[in-house]
Amino acid sequence: MPVIELGFSPCPNDTFIFDALVNQKIDTKGYTFNIHLEDVQTLNEWALAGKLPYSKISYGAWPSLKEQYQLLKSGGALGKGVGPLLIYKDQQPDAATMKVAIPGINTTAHLLFSLAFPTANNKSFLVFNEIEDAVLSGKVDAGVIIHENRFTYSQKGLKKWMDLGTYFEETFNAPIPLGGIIARKDNDQKEIALIDALIKESVEYAFKNSYENLPEFVKCHSQEMSEQVMRQHIDLYVNDFSIDMGTQGANAIAALEKVYSSFNAAE
Repeated sequence: MPVIELGFSPCPNDTFIFDALVNQKIDTKGYTFNIHLEDVQTLNEWALAGKLPYSKISYGAWPSLKEQYQLLKSGGALGKGVGPLLIYKDQQPDAATMKVAIPGINTTAHLLFSLAFPTANNKSFLVFNEIEDAVLSGKVDAGVIIHENRFTYSQKGLKKWMDLGTYFEETFNAPIPLGGIIARKDNDQKEIALIDALIKESVEYAFKNSYENLPEFVKCHSQEMSEQVMRQHIDLYVNDFSIDMGTQGANAIAALEKVYSSFNAAE
């Protein structure tokens, strides 16, 4: 029985998407999956090193991966109103001189921040769940938050400066491409197509069978989130684009690649 090495994050959107696949709730055509649960920046770094044959990555890292990997149509996170937020504590800092925490150098969040604040260069790269505390402690002046921190920052007394996703949406009239699933090109093409189809089936299964009663697989990896926050997380990041990105999704990814190209040309 073929074993597939697959990486994705422990966040509820990913575990919700992949639950039926990795736990054999659908017919996986003889394949089993050895999963690697890591934060997305780690997965980006692993992909840049070619470590896993199938993996979740930030679309912000995708331009650097195109030679070695191909993008799957299913399992990704795109949408409107789903982007990272720029937050601060007490007083809005100066945009040019602020020290800002960002969840990884290769992340989409970094690209979106750079689009909105092209002259801000005093950056600190942290794991996403460390950023709220860094802002609260004064280690940084501002922070770019993603994932479940979108739902918790205000409870901690932090304030929103800008929705970086909205800035991208208004600039390009496109949904925000956050993260997608990639397959290494040295995999068999028939296998890649089958895995893509199975991921699509897994998302469809989740929508039909798993939302009312969240699977234990989602709950046990949710880092002590409340069930309400888990559902908010899933509602925000899992949608029709997760079933198939389609032409609109592909165009949004192309727009983000333009941001990447202009940002790197400037450097």
